[in-house]
Amino acid sequence: MPFTPILPQLIAPGDPQRRTWLLATSAMGVAAASTVAVPFVSSFAPSERAKAQGASVSMDPAVVAPGEIKTVEWRGQPVWVMRRTPDMLATLEDMPGLADPDSEKPQQPAYATNTYRSIKPELFVTVGICTHLGCSPVTLPEGTANASVPPDWKGGFFCPCHGSTFDLAGRVFKNKPAPTNLVVPPHQYLADGSLLIGEDGLGTA
Repeated sequence: MPFTPILPQLIAPGDPQRRTWLLATSAMGVAAASTVAVPFVSSFAPSERAKAQGASVSMDPAVVAPGEIKTVEWRGQPVWVMRRTPDMLATLEDMPGLADPDSEKPQQPAYATNTYRSIKPELFVTVGICTHLGCSPVTLPEGTANASVPPDWKGGFFCPCHGSTFDLAGRVFKNKPAPTNLVVPPHQYLADGSLLIGEDGLGTA
């Protein structure tokens, strides 16, 4: 059945006033529809906040003192940047009792699959969220009086929610609730020495 326009049927041949009124009303309807459609369509575009949450972030690692941690927010998550001292690095060699000492599970980029789980041995970059239920661990130094860690504790991270422990490379100890090591996000060092978190590069120091 062929399509028959409705508007001409509503307009009487000898009624110019009605014709003018109907045409004006139709034009107003089209204009109103277009003003509604623009915000509706634009609502599908990602917001600036959504873009920012997925964007990479940079920081100057020079501001991190030896033994200190700075926190950077990336994708709504805390990312720790720790500058490890030579004594801290020495504890990571042949650390006993680790569940995944060689980082065989994919919790880090390929360039961080090493003893230090980092590009630069002294700088450790990790997401500060426990891989058990998403709690935030705390740093416990060697010699702490916290009874939740063993007497021979060499320093590392402790999750107070359920007791998971990690060494200073974010490697989880055996028989703990956390199933995997802490996540190492993609990162790289730029030519000016700044640290870019969220993007893989050459992965060189």
